[in-house]
Amino acid sequence: MRDAHRLEPNQGNGSVLAAWERFVQGEDLLPGVRPLVAISWHRCREQYRVDPLLTEAPIAVAELDRTPEHDVVFAELGFRAASVAHEVGNLGGVVTIADATGRILAEWGDQATLAKASDSNLVPWFCWSECAAGTNGMGTALEAHGPVLIRGAEHWCQAFHNWVCAGVSVRDVVTREPIAVLNISCWRSQLPASAGGWLANAVTKTQHTLKRRARDSGSELVAAYTQARARSTAALAAVDTGGKVVIADDMASVLLGVPASTPAVDPTLRWNSRLPELIAAARYASRQAARDPGWVGSTQIFTHLADEPTSISIRPVFSAGHLIGNLVSFGASEGAQVPQAEGTAHPGVRPRRLVAMRDNRMVLLRLAEVFFAESQGNDVWLATDQGRLRAASASLDKLGSELADAGFLRVHRRYVVNLSRIREVERGVKGELSLVMDDRANEMVPVSRRNAPAVRRALDI
Repeated sequence: MRDAHRLEPNQGNGSVLAAWERFVQGEDLLPGVRPLVAISWHRCREQYRVDPLLTEAPIAVAELDRTPEHDVVFAELGFRAASVAHEVGNLGGVVTIADATGRILAEWGDQATLAKASDSNLVPWFCWSECAAGTNGMGTALEAHGPVLIRGAEHWCQAFHNWVCAGVSVRDVVTREPIAVLNISCWRSQLPASAGGWLANAVTKTQHTLKRRARDSGSELVAAYTQARARSTAALAAVDTGGKVVIADDMASVLLGVPASTPAVDPTLRWNSRLPELIAAARYASRQAARDPGWVGSTQIFTHLADEPTSISIRPVFSAGHLIGNLVSFGASEGAQVPQAEGTAHPGVRPRRLVAMRDNRMVLLRLAEVFFAESQGNDVWLATDQGRLRAASASLDKLGSELADAGFLRVHRRYVVNLSRIREVERGVKGELSLVMDDRANEMVPVSRRNAPAVRRALDI
């Protein structure tokens, strides 16, 4: 936010305006435009398709699911904004608070500037997200991880070119999702010299409050886990409302791919299992439990190193009446059925990844990273962009059948090859084939005589 202390609102405004005029006409080169602004303009034009001639922000229609963290943030920011409203107003500025959808919740400041703001709907209950109003202090701060300064012609909509805005979002300390955004705006003048420091200080204090709450909720989840662990022999883990793991026992840690039975020194530091089905189920459970505290659900998910889906049961955990996370029991299936989230694998369908081992770590590989799999003795080795790794699966036959519909082909009793990573096909003097892979070493994989016809069909040669 230090830039807000020294940058003039019209610094480079002529060149930025010229770049804006060319960009809205379809050109892509943006000389003299800051990267943060250029990226935002591309989102506005290509993704959100915001009309650059829009003259006012639309009314907010999205409803936000309120959580205790939201209430804490809104109250904290409201207190801090109100406390400096007089100072900001005397300097000709206005301060606004918006929620994660970009909907303005409250506004304070100079009466003349507030009147100008109303012409553009820079007032409560109107939406200033990027997808609604283009590049602006509030909307772009919700997209960026850090403070944002938008000056004059850097705004996507021409009608807002007379404004200078500085915004910064407050994010959940665990999920890193935005909760609210604090913003100061001025009309045809530079921002108050104190704007940057005040915004940074307000957000820091609010984040400190959130971190303390996250630490407390993490400790409560560990306590709930410990009590449940004493009553059950099933593999067990505790996850927060975003699906991140706070603590897991030995068996659950293997299934989730996280450290076992030792919560972080700081309970605000959580582990991401990188299991999209678990994350989706935990978030669904949180929504259901917010409506029905007695809700319990079950579903099936694919876990690390497992060839078949595993049943899990999810039980919400509350503290002082507030939902703080869920206990996940493996091998259990009690409660209501959790629907499969769109885009996640369904039971019976293997996730499109390969699991390899590097020392004591599991490496999750995208299929495109793998050149070929090779059987050596009792192990299967994977040639990958990350080097040579031992596959979690010890059966080349099973690996080949699982990946047959993903562009992999058995070319030899010892090799399964990713067809998309073949660079050349070499023909020997007796007609035998060898595949030259597109790795740095251009490794060669032999094709057995019995598999040669299938290789020719697959490569259309």
